[in-house]
Amino acid sequence: MAAIDLEFRGISIEHLGMYFKELGAKQITDSFPFVYEGEGWSGQILSEAEISFTATFKVITIQVRFIADDEDGLKLLIKNYRYKTTRIGG
Repeated sequence: MAAIDLEFRGISIEHLGMYFKELGAKQITDSFPFVYEGEGWSGQILSEAEISFTATFKVITIQVRFIADDEDGLKLLIKNYRYKTTRIGG
């Protein structure tokens, strides 16, 4: 089994959960940690916090755990998930 924790900033819990569902997972829990289970993998939204860069500039930060049966499955899961969280500035 392989696992890694990543931090995402500026993306809501609702969107992060929706991305797991779009990858084929089913939501298992309705409170922290939010657990999503897919075939051969699972994801957990562990916590949410707010960080301040200045007195007025604040960003949500969310800890997410990815777990897969093996390293290759974990790499693929993270690649697919990161594709969904990509934000293009303009």
